[in-house]
Amino acid sequence: MTNITMDQIKQLREETGAGIMDVRKALTASDGDMKKAKAWITEKGLTRAAEKADRTTEAGYVFSYVHFNGKVGALVKLACETDFVAKTEDFQHLGREIAMQCASMKPENVEELLAQDYLRDSSSTIEKLIKSVSGKTGENIRVLSIAVL
Repeated sequence: MTNITMDQIKQLREETGAGIMDVRKALTASDGDMKKAKAWITEKGLTRAAEKADRTTEAGYVFSYVHFNGKVGALVKLACETDFVAKTEDFQHLGREIAMQCASMKPENVEELLAQDYLRDSSSTIEKLIKSVSGKTGENIRVLSIAVL
C-alpha cells in the first residue's frame, strides 16, 4: 500500500473538485497513481449523476453566448434542483460552456447537443460534461432548451 501525501490530495482536489474523502479513496484504490485516481473520481461522479437523474429540476439559469463578431449567438436554459447550485461557479461555467458549444456546433435540439463531442475535449461529450458537474454538485442537471441564432 502506498502512502498518500497531503500534496497528492491537494493536487487531485484542485484538478477534480472532488471532496477530500473521495480523493483519499481514489488515491488509495489507485495506489497513488494520479491518472487512475482521476478516472476513479470521474466514474464515481457519473454513477452519482445517474442516481440523481429522476429528481425534479425546478431551479436554474438561462445562459447566453454571442461570438465576438456579433453574427452568431446561442441561448441555453440549464436546470438544476436548487438555487444554491444554480449560483455555484461550476454550474455557471457549465452553462457558459454549453452556450458556446451551441453557437459553434449549431445543434438542432437538446438530444443532438448532448451527443456532440465537447469542443474543448473531444474525448468527452456534452452529456458526460453535464454528468460530471452533476456528480460534483450532488444534484440533477438538465438542459431544458436551446436556441441558436
